[in-house]
Amino acid sequence: MPSAVTRRRWVAAAACVVACVSIFAQQPPASQDDEPPPIKRAVAPPPGAYAPGFDALHYDIAVELPATGTLIRALTTIRVGIRAPRASTLPLDLTGLAVDRVRVDGAPAPFTYDAGKLRVAVPSRARLGDTIDVEVAYHGHPDDGLIIQQNIHGDRTAFADNWPDRARFWFPSIDHPSDKATVAFTISAPAEWTVVANGSLLTSGATTNELSSLPPEIVPTSSDAGTSRRVWRWRTDRPIPTYTMVFGAARFATAPPVKSCAGGRCVDVTWWAFPADAAALERSVRRADAMLQYFAQVVGPFEYEKLAHVESSTIFGGMENTSAIFYPEKPLAEGTSREGIVAHETAHQWFGDSVTIRDWADVWLSEGFATYFEALFYEHVDGDGAFKSNMAANRERYLKSRALTQPVVDATQRDLLALLNRNTYEKGAWVLHMMRRMIGDEAFFRGIRSYYRRHRLGYATTADFRAAMETAAGTRLDWFFQQWLYEPGYPKLRVRWTRDSRRGEVVITIVQTQSPSWPTFRLPLTIEIAGAMTKRQRVELTARMQTFRVRTSGEPTRITVDPDEEILKEVEPDSSTVPSP
Repeated sequence: MPSAVTRRRWVAAAACVVACVSIFAQQPPASQDDEPPPIKRAVAPPPGAYAPGFDALHYDIAVELPATGTLIRALTTIRVGIRAPRASTLPLDLTGLAVDRVRVDGAPAPFTYDAGKLRVAVPSRARLGDTIDVEVAYHGHPDDGLIIQQNIHGDRTAFADNWPDRARFWFPSIDHPSDKATVAFTISAPAEWTVVANGSLLTSGATTNELSSLPPEIVPTSSDAGTSRRVWRWRTDRPIPTYTMVFGAARFATAPPVKSCAGGRCVDVTWWAFPADAAALERSVRRADAMLQYFAQVVGPFEYEKLAHVESSTIFGGMENTSAIFYPEKPLAEGTSREGIVAHETAHQWFGDSVTIRDWADVWLSEGFATYFEALFYEHVDGDGAFKSNMAANRERYLKSRALTQPVVDATQRDLLALLNRNTYEKGAWVLHMMRRMIGDEAFFRGIRSYYRRHRLGYATTADFRAAMETAAGTRLDWFFQQWLYEPGYPKLRVRWTRDSRRGEVVITIVQTQSPSWPTFRLPLTIEIAGAMTKRQRVELTARMQTFRVRTSGEPTRITVDPDEEILKEVEPDSSTVPSP
């Protein structure tokens, strides 16, 4: 017998499904002729506030998935806060699907729909601080975002795949990272599928018979109704960005959850795989609990209701969907363990999901952080050697990339997919590493925790991160952020030295040889002088050519700049070991 809480949740679910099924029943047979052409995906919006005057607070998304083909019927209800006086038209993102009707607070509402925008008239009675419920009934064949296809094994599946702005291809929304909201899903799916989504499971694969005690209207009335279909309902009460609002529907194998406890709370950690790939995903997530515990210890408590690791059939190599991470099917089908991706996407639950970028140009705050915290996890569990190997690989990938001529924070880039490059991942990770080495572990991790606490479940910019780190370090870091994040490139060094026997010194000249269009870097450096005795000297390079004199005893045998690899750089081959002629 369901508990009182479960019964209340079922009643709430019923209200949504009743409306959803009512819409499904009212719609005429659909064709693609009434679906407008989709707009182009991943195009950066103009600078400035997105959908000013409005704040999406909650999405209730009901979708009927087809047993064949790709036609969906759906009803999305959005609770919207009015944040500006005289806000008369709500602009929602929606593209490529046919709109059947729009209601605001239960009453029919005028709307226009073109070029990817559904503009809904706001009642004149709505005032600053009010909320309205906007209900949109629609149908069609999603052009993107919700991918209904055969997986790598030939089985039909359905997966939402929203990054960066592809939620609009299957549900109306304020589709921008600066507007987070809570979300609930009611998914009617073919009976052989299991559905996983963000948040907590409220209704688990209910059939018509199992829901007989509820109003009969919640039973789907589509052509393949009855015991051939099941209804699933999930909900998260934590605000998340639209690009992580997802569900996956497929034939899944899974296992009993692992209870992970850290930071004073416990959550279930699970995996969901296509049956043929279960062993590969299980291997990949064998240390998933250790990852969650480590990040909770270093950064802050895990915020969400559970953490599901899900094999998917989408376009990305891994996607940090909040509390339901999606992984690519191909490597798992090949039997490859992808533990590094698991660490990366788990770190995103803190950086990207909880602390979300306010605008796209700052995406390194998500990807660079996840890349570096992946390396930190391996430092924690496998030692310094594993960490150095990870960071060396990041360095090589960046140095061989085509992103060298662009800054990490690139407000000029209009192609949002192009922001996923070696700058925002590998160079971003190195920026964090260099800062850590420069200000020390204690200040660095104190700053990270402070930054996270201030912006958890909200938004952040690079300026916000800089402010937190300056406070932790007790010094200005504007020069550091400017040269590494807002300018392109990296330092290339030529090193020459001579021995001044009369003064007992080694004279070391360092030249920055990078392109003149790249900055002259300010570099706190360690110089190691090897000889009869090895000596290290800290210096600060601030010019294109600079000479340092270091007292030594005896003739050096080798000069090494940055022996611990703390700086993202290149040193001219053999230059650090060759004295000047």
